Amino acid sequence: MYITEEQILEWLQEVKDPEIPVLSLVDLGVITDIDIDDHRVRVTITPTFVGCPAIDYMKQDISDVLNSYGIDHVDVVVSFEKSWNSNMITEKGRKALKDFGLAPPPKHNLIVDIDILERIECPNCGSTNTILNSPFGPTACRSIHHCNDCKETFEQFKPV
Repeated sequence: MYITEEQILEWLQEVKDPEIPVLSLVDLGVITDIDIDDHRVRVTITPTFVGCPAIDYMKQDISDVLNSYGIDHVDVVVSFEKSWNSNMITEKGRKALKDFGLAPPPKHNLIVDIDILERIECPNCGSTNTILNSPFGPTACRSIHHCNDCKETFEQFKPV
């Protein structure tokens, strides 16, 4: 069976982020390299942060999905050689976050200051008349905001 990197990426769309089940690891930007050598596939992942408690779960899910397509030899390697940043989230991933009710992180020039955490677009009504309630959300990668127009409280996937 001849397989390509594109085929592997398509199959890995089935592997969802354990905390945001509408977002694939591919669209989250966590899959950072794929190496194919005959019937062996090596997938490199770069978690969103060093202490991510879901690393083992993600590794197993990647292996399980590729095994289901007949790839028996799967190596999943965790690498921090290149740091993950929120600009690595695809446009499809940003839309999935918004549709899920999470404000996607804005694109940035890799310099994140407090201004980028304020006046986030509300995923419910689209207003930017919002305030940061807390930089600490239910997970390390989320913050909590409030929309002054629709009066809803919402979470943002933090820019990193």
